[in-house]
Amino acid sequence: MTPAAAGSLLEARNIHVSYGAIKALQGFSLSLNEREIVSVIGANGAGKSTFMNAVMGMVKRDEGDVFLDGKRLSRKSYRVVQSGLSLVPEGRKVFAPLTVLENLQIGAFPRAGQGNIAKDMEWVFSLFPRLKERKDQLAGTLSGGEQQMLAIGRALMARPRVLLLDEPSLGLAPIIICDIFAELRRINEEGVSILLVEQNARQALLLSHRAYILQTGRLLKEGVSSDLLADPEIKEAYLGTKSR
Repeated sequence: MTPAAAGSLLEARNIHVSYGAIKALQGFSLSLNEREIVSVIGANGAGKSTFMNAVMGMVKRDEGDVFLDGKRLSRKSYRVVQSGLSLVPEGRKVFAPLTVLENLQIGAFPRAGQGNIAKDMEWVFSLFPRLKERKDQLAGTLSGGEQQMLAIGRALMARPRVLLLDEPSLGLAPIIICDIFAELRRINEEGVSILLVEQNARQALLLSHRAYILQTGRLLKEGVSSDLLADPEIKEAYLGTKSR
């Protein structure tokens, strides 16, 4: 197994979360380095979304802490965002009655007027030109792919150091998934570290530098993504390829 890197940008240590008697996470730990993409893959019910929500302070952690640059993060969601983390939630959850432009403006709210918001909005429009074309359109009338672009753009408007994405490929056509994952790579190349949870294991492993395999709330395996792509056990269990 690959050890957690010293001096990690983001580190989650020994995360435990329960829903009543159900133990959703049982001591899961993860590290993310500066300018790195790390993915967490696993089947439905493995605890992937619970982990993201635990990092963001959206569910109560029974045990464990999350650190950014070695400093313990608050367990309050708005403080986590102010510290430099932004989540693109599962299912996109754009503000349907608001325009594309208004959704992006809401994304910049945690910055409290810091920095050049107009410049960052142009960056988002350069990543997703369709959003600029539809900036006055109601978010609820966008296609699924466009809503995912908007959800990512809204998260970027907070100017995060770490962008967290929860199942970004969910419900999208393969060609749209490829487009969005290409833009995620570009976002990373421009300096944003990315933490991705994804059921589409192949896409996640092709995008990320390292990956963690989560199974029923526990770490099954971790390593360099290219190694995991070639791992017979992972290929059979998560990539739909039988070992020979």
